[in-house]
Amino acid sequence: MRILHTADLHIGQILYQYYDRFDEHAHFFGQLEAWCDEYRPDALLVSGDIFDIQQPSAAVKDFFNSSVVALHRRFPDIRIVITAGNHDSAARIQADREVWGLADVKLVGHGPASDVLEGGDGWQERFIVELPSGFVVALPFMSSLRTEVVQSLLDAVALRNADGRPVVLMAHQAVTGSDLTGHGDIGNLRSSAIGELGSGYDYLALGHIHRPQTLGHPLADEDEPRSSYGAGIARYSGSALHVSGDERFPHTVSLVDIDRHGGTVELTRLRIDELRHFYILPEPDCEPFGSSFEVYDAVDRFCADPGRGYIRLRVDAAAFASLPSDFVQTIYRKLESTGNEVRFNPQTICENDAAEEAVAERPVFELAELQQMTNPLEFIRKTIDMYPELNLDDLENDFREIEEELLKGDQEK
Repeated sequence: MRILHTADLHIGQILYQYYDRFDEHAHFFGQLEAWCDEYRPDALLVSGDIFDIQQPSAAVKDFFNSSVVALHRRFPDIRIVITAGNHDSAARIQADREVWGLADVKLVGHGPASDVLEGGDGWQERFIVELPSGFVVALPFMSSLRTEVVQSLLDAVALRNADGRPVVLMAHQAVTGSDLTGHGDIGNLRSSAIGELGSGYDYLALGHIHRPQTLGHPLADEDEPRSSYGAGIARYSGSALHVSGDERFPHTVSLVDIDRHGGTVELTRLRIDELRHFYILPEPDCEPFGSSFEVYDAVDRFCADPGRGYIRLRVDAAAFASLPSDFVQTIYRKLESTGNEVRFNPQTICENDAAEEAVAERPVFELAELQQMTNPLEFIRKTIDMYPELNLDDLENDFREIEEELLKGDQEK
């Protein structure tokens, strides 16, 4: 059995509230198509986080649909299996499953219900994909993982697997002992012990953690293009793109060959060529910039060569305090000549403990959270500590008066 395993596409991500990444995702899908053509896997597995937010735009949905349809049309013999992650709306993914089934693409949004074992057998079929070469058990993200439910699925496969075909389990979970480098929400990650995902699989195709890794094996092994393991390994393929500037490690797609159930797993790490890399100027092992003029000169040189990528700046504390008021806008103006190929993270790194603490105290919002704030006062309440000159009571009274005037105007129409 041969599979291509990827995860955490995060299609529709907007970086730094300004930059969309459609061309970067298109570049990734181009590589995926080339690998499908070269290696001809039996299945392509996407282990969750298809989208970056639960309510993607029509343009984002259209991009996903056209990209997957293009793969299916060119490679109709490759079974595509896609599961929902914690960034996805399980209900929306599930609602599309019947339509995608017409193209022989398996979508799984909802996991098994908590009381599913009380209803007897038969429910397992919704999560089992049987191929001539093996089995795939497709599980989406589940906030409350139940080992007995997962094991029931693996046991159902075992009853049908008289000829010893390989078994692959998909899951979008944070597993205890994973390297979480690059994840800004480490404190909010609920991790599960590997044993909670049952036994009886040959390969566990994980999503959720963005750093490629095979659990129980040194990260140094990731430098090797190929490895051989005994059956029963668990692996994060890693995210398709560098989702943040903290993910300064290579990203890969996993090509997996399994000879038989309980046999040997051959892993080939296919290095993803990122359209735009993340850079820190200057590099962390160099002295930070000492003036705005040094920054401007370095940005000009970067725009000339390599002329593409995401940049973040490191500035000495003394220089940071004296940066001109139009510093950020000057950077943006310099980048205009690159046609959006050089992109700027405006959160400049100030190498000073007090300044870093002040930055850390600023409220941080996910894009999805901002999109769901329909009342301006909600945002103001969450950020009021940054504006001590504002009187929240006066603001609330002003907004109340405006609402009353608007309501009165509607009633008079």
